[in-house]
Amino acid sequence: MLKFIHSGPFAALFECGFRPFFLLTAATAVIAVAAWVGFLTLGMPLPLTPNGPVVWHTHEMLAGFAMASIAGFVLTAIPEFTSTRMIERHHVFILLILWITGRVAFAIPIVPAGTIVAMIADLGLLGMLAAIIAPRLWRDANRRHLSFLWILLAVIVATGGFYFDTLTGTYPMRWLLVITGLMMALIVIAMSRISMRIVNTALSQVGETGTAYLARPPRHNLAIFCILLYTLAEFVALQHPVSGWIALAAAAALFNLTNDWHIGRALLQRWAFMLYLVYWFMALGYAVIGVAILMETAWASAGRHLLLVGALGLAVFAVMNIAGRIHAGIEPDKRLWVPIAATLIAGAAVLRAMMNFDQIEASLAIVAASACWITAFSLHLIFHWRILIRPRTDGQPGCEGIASDA
Repeated sequence: MLKFIHSGPFAALFECGFRPFFLLTAATAVIAVAAWVGFLTLGMPLPLTPNGPVVWHTHEMLAGFAMASIAGFVLTAIPEFTSTRMIERHHVFILLILWITGRVAFAIPIVPAGTIVAMIADLGLLGMLAAIIAPRLWRDANRRHLSFLWILLAVIVATGGFYFDTLTGTYPMRWLLVITGLMMALIVIAMSRISMRIVNTALSQVGETGTAYLARPPRHNLAIFCILLYTLAEFVALQHPVSGWIALAAAAALFNLTNDWHIGRALLQRWAFMLYLVYWFMALGYAVIGVAILMETAWASAGRHLLLVGALGLAVFAVMNIAGRIHAGIEPDKRLWVPIAATLIAGAAVLRAMMNFDQIEASLAIVAASACWITAFSLHLIFHWRILIRPRTDGQPGCEGIASDA
């Protein structure tokens, strides 16, 4: 096995954590959504998991799609943020096996055996990630990035709660909503780090050298606090008016956060604008949820899809296309397919939300939104799978950035 991961034909795949996990992220985005739309429109069977198809869909988009992207990001970014050595190949391999085991086991229609195996695999993946990054974060000067660890530990608790409810016969959706909130907070934490480089690079590209972008801690800390407070309120009292007002506060904090990004025409550069849209989708999502609660309408689903399809989808797509290329020794892609794919993801979020506002027929909205989403991530796979499985060609070691940045 050691020979396989160090010198086998796919050895490059295990060189950095982002390689296998970004590949699985894009593949899951395509396969899981294709299965879901096939079920809704053609009656195709889904795995006979506990609590029905909606729980399967939500769980696999979070524990499958989102967690693969988080694993890939954390395994690559934390060593860079903390100036520590890259993650060992055998650790990447074990994490990969745990992720795959969790996805297969959760789909096995044997209850509770399949659910128990999935629980062990998913908690094992999260626990191992936490064990790998905790010493690096704790030893870092000023412990500037410990928030990554706290969010990961909270996801472990929520994942345990999900499986506990599933195994005891309680509907577990409340825990999936908690994980959604934690992932929104994680996006803000991650973007406060990576946006400095992206936006300031955009400023230099348009010749605005006298302007500098700064991700101000008070603004993003307030946004994180409001998101987590709403997540707690939603867990305790889902439809209570207080939850609605806190959701609106989270939206306001996120809109306030976008003020840091208003730096002129540099904002229109593709990567800066894509990350900027992440905050807009997140803010709109919480705004719609807050209004839905206060007005007692069924719009909350529209808000959650703005969060998960719009904010999460665009954030994952951007990170895979930026970090997934830079740490493979290749400049970010400047071709037209990138903004086309990003537009498709944004369109998928809008179409799915419109369905809940009764602005478009439900089956048409689902098919159109799914087609946009699947096409976007299929394009990513087409243009990146070779990059992820082949060795670097720039002479740089491991997960280092491109040679010109060294």
